[in-house]
Amino acid sequence: MIDLRLLREDPDRVRASQRARGEDVALVDALLSADERRRSSGVRFDELRNEQKGLGKLIGKASGDEKAELLKKAGQLAADVKAADAERDAADAETQELLLKLGNLVHPDVPVGGEEDFATLETHGTIRDFGAEGFEPKDHLELGQILGAIDVERGAKVSGSRFYFLTGVGALLELALVNAAMAQATAAGFTPMLTPALVRPQSMAGTGFLGQAAQDVYHLASDDLYLVGTSEVPLAAYHMDEILDAAKLPLRYAGFSPCFRREAGSHGKDTRGIFRVHQFDKVEMFSYVAPEDSQAEHQRLLEWEKQWLTSLELPFRVIDVASGDLGASASRKFDCEAWIPTQGKYRELTSTSDCTEFQSRRLSIRVREGKTVRPLATLNGTLCAVPRTIVAILENHQQADGSVRVPEVLRPYLGGREVLEPVAK
Repeated sequence: MIDLRLLREDPDRVRASQRARGEDVALVDALLSADERRRSSGVRFDELRNEQKGLGKLIGKASGDEKAELLKKAGQLAADVKAADAERDAADAETQELLLKLGNLVHPDVPVGGEEDFATLETHGTIRDFGAEGFEPKDHLELGQILGAIDVERGAKVSGSRFYFLTGVGALLELALVNAAMAQATAAGFTPMLTPALVRPQSMAGTGFLGQAAQDVYHLASDDLYLVGTSEVPLAAYHMDEILDAAKLPLRYAGFSPCFRREAGSHGKDTRGIFRVHQFDKVEMFSYVAPEDSQAEHQRLLEWEKQWLTSLELPFRVIDVASGDLGASASRKFDCEAWIPTQGKYRELTSTSDCTEFQSRRLSIRVREGKTVRPLATLNGTLCAVPRTIVAILENHQQADGSVRVPEVLRPYLGGREVLEPVAK
């Protein structure tokens, strides 16, 4: 959540952020009104309580008719205090409810607009000319079937649409990707983490995934637990309700977990293959830093993502995501999109978001510097979303006979294998 003091001091900035997101600007005024009621009712409660305490002292010294009159007044005052207390609690609850609906403040450099209004920052690698090489590229699903690596038919039989099996070299390729990604993250100073896939409501809400993203979340009603869509959630909640030592920052974690997403609203999109699925594995980077260091850390996370995609020998571009396409927690987000030959376009493979103090305020995570205690900043960055990375590797490194060249960085994790060969039929 944002700082209420900032809302009071510069409401126009918050209105502009809401407008850039395409969200309800009226929420800002409703929140200002609720906050004013919360503060005024709090003052009223304190005044009445002080009056009540003073009256109690007078009653102790009074007698006769004077005492009876004071006791009558005390009865009315007690009712007034109770009413003021209820009014204060109601105003506070309304303020908190509205505050949780408000997205993070959009960074001023973020391009304004919808999904297609991003700004391209960089382009890396060379897109292959398959025509010049003399063959038509196959898509990842056809290649996966040739290699005996992907089985979506049995995935659908067992679990429904958008589920799949990785088999043979497909399973080995996932393990190679995860191990290589973790090796890079560990070398960069991240602490490897295996995280829970089920979290409590406060963990999911605290990271901002029960607002606009709630429709994509799986909820186990009988247990009141949520399946995570990313290990960002347990990594953010890992230090919930804690005060961290400033001397220990930055704290960097690399989490591996299964991820579950309903993909609500994606009907008809990417229905072929494993690009958009309900369950997948991912390696996620997560950082806790001082707020003034968040922008520099954001660039570092982006550089680690670029290093990873470059090591996989994939052509990709970096985009500055437009304001209307930001998640509620993100102040700014960079995506790395790999070229997918059979689609003829770049598609998102990794993403990194600067969430500033938004999540730490919701999760009550603070940092102590001397005598000062204040919220810190959190950032996240996908290092390897496995299925999409497999899609990009198969399509970009395919050869005319249906085999796939293995990027050098993965070979040590595939027993030195340089090529994934078609399986005999």
